[in-house]
Amino acid sequence: MDWKLEVVVVPVTDVDRAKDFYTKNAGFNLDVDFSAGADFRVVQLTPPGSKCSITLMRNEEWAGHMMGLQVVVTDIDVAHTEAKERGVDVGEIHWYQDGVQTPGHHPERADFGTFFAFKDPDGNNWLVQEVGKTSA
Repeated sequence: MDWKLEVVVVPVTDVDRAKDFYTKNAGFNLDVDFSAGADFRVVQLTPPGSKCSITLMRNEEWAGHMMGLQVVVTDIDVAHTEAKERGVDVGEIHWYQDGVQTPGHHPERADFGTFFAFKDPDGNNWLVQEVGKTSA
């Protein structure tokens, strides 16, 4: 039996602000924006090409506590440039040498070897990782 991750709930303080960030800055696709009364709203977004989505949930207590949200891209340079051009405050491209963050690309451009990070407006942490350079 397959178990496929469908959605990850991301707690935010302001759903509209987060929706704008994820659609306009991060480039996610808006799947659903549904309200039922003043206290119930579902905003679901999907990164381009992903089969897993995020759902924004207003929760001031937990907003900004998501760590390790991760997406993979086939070209880290293109993704980094696109994110910067959309206004995302991205970290530098880096790799890890003996557990130490080192600026630049993995020397062999090994799959899962090169990264950059960004945070949403609430501080939820995202890691973008390159895969596909050596297997392409």
